[in-house]
Order: sequence, then structure tokens, then C-alpha cells
Amino acid sequence: MGRIRLVAGNWKMHGSRKANRELLEALVSGVPQGRGVECTVCVPFPYLGEVAGQLKGTTVTWGAQNVSEHAQGAYTGEVSAAMLAEFACRYVIVGHSERRQLYGESDAQVAAKFTAAKAAGMTPILCVGETLQERDAGRTEDVVARQLGAVKFDGGVLAYEPVWAIGTGRTATPEQAQQVHAFLRGRVGPGTAIIYGGSVKPQNAGAIFAMPDVDGGLIGGASLVAKDFLDIVKAAAK
Repeated sequence: MGRIRLVAGNWKMHGSRKANRELLEALVSGVPQGRGVECTVCVPFPYLGEVAGQLKGTTVTWGAQNVSEHAQGAYTGEVSAAMLAEFACRYVIVGHSERRQLYGESDAQVAAKFTAAKAAGMTPILCVGETLQERDAGRTEDVVARQLGAVKFDGGVLAYEPVWAIGTGRTATPEQAQQVHAFLRGRVGPGTAIIYGGSVKPQNAGAIFAMPDVDGGLIGGASLVAKDFLDIVKAAAK
């Protein structure tokens, strides 16, 4: 295959101690070994300790879904990069569309979070993507270029997540995904992993991952179902 692909599960605000344990047991036993794919799970903050303990020594890695841009201080409810690093987080998602839309995170704030994660030794997964209105207006490339350009992108993972295809059941066609990935590739070069997020399912994962500039996926709902997530990981390993 020539390159390591990344399939990252974004649990969002889902999970329980019992459900998490069962899901991780299934992933650890089912993830294909030595097939050029890395499987990681990005979990809610309260579960980081248990997830880190359960996955230690396995090939499944873990990360967080958000991080504060601040190192410490009077920021009630926030979690710093140093705190995440203590749990050996490998990845942290920054700039997810839900954070941008629901919590008003700006490009500048996302850029600061990216820098904080990098400084703490983690690999940020930077999310970029357009709304349906922006796509229909022909502004896709302008939007993702602006979101990427705000960040000092000196290493990390880039995730293209068309907002109109997240949690809606709609999915960009493999060709639509490839078009944007190719555009982003021109901005970040061949050494950066660019993964696709947006209603990836076992049924469409193979076709999406077959595109030349798609290096894996950022998986939402399907990452909560062990068989579905494993099927997607196996599709990336082919």
C-alpha cells in the first residue's frame, strides 16, 4: 500500500464505562495487524484514564476530541494539552465543525489549539470543511483554504469533513471527496495524512478509501459499533 492509513473514531458525547470496555475489547481483538492501517479512538474526557489503561500495550491508540488553547488558569471547564499528554494521548481533534458551529470557535482559536497540541507532543487532527450553502455557492475551496491557512500547519493530520455530510446520512461521493483532498494535497504536500469524515460507513468506506488522496477516515456514529468500525478499518487496510 505504501503508506500508513489512519482510521480515527470520534465518539462525540457518547459512551459509558461498560459500553466503552466492551467496544474496546472488540476493537483490540479485531483490528488487522501489520496491514498498514492505524486505528485510534478519540473519547470524552472523563473516560481517558480508563481507555488509556485498557489500550496500553495494544496496537489501538487513543486521543481526545478537543483541547484548550490555554496552558492553565481560570478557564473553568477547560482541559489543557498538558493534561491530555499525561494520559499519553497521541491525537487530539481540533476545529471539528460542531465546535466551530455550536461553540463559536474561530479560525484563530482553532489555530491556537493546534499549536498547543503540537507543543505538548500530540498530533492534532485539524478539521476543515464547508456547509451546504457554501458548497452550493461554489466556495468549497475558498472555505477550506481559509481554515487551513489560519493554522501554522507544520505537521499533523488534516481531516476534510463536509459539514453537509456529518450526521445527516448524506455523503460526498468518492469523487467529490477526492477533488477536495487533491486541492488540500496541493497545500500541504505528499507527507501529510488527509483523512475524510462525513457519514463513512462499511458500505461506502472501500470506495472512498480507494481515492488516491484519501488516507483514511474520521468516523463518527459508525465508530460506536464495533463491527461497523472494524469493517471500515479493514477497508482501509486493503
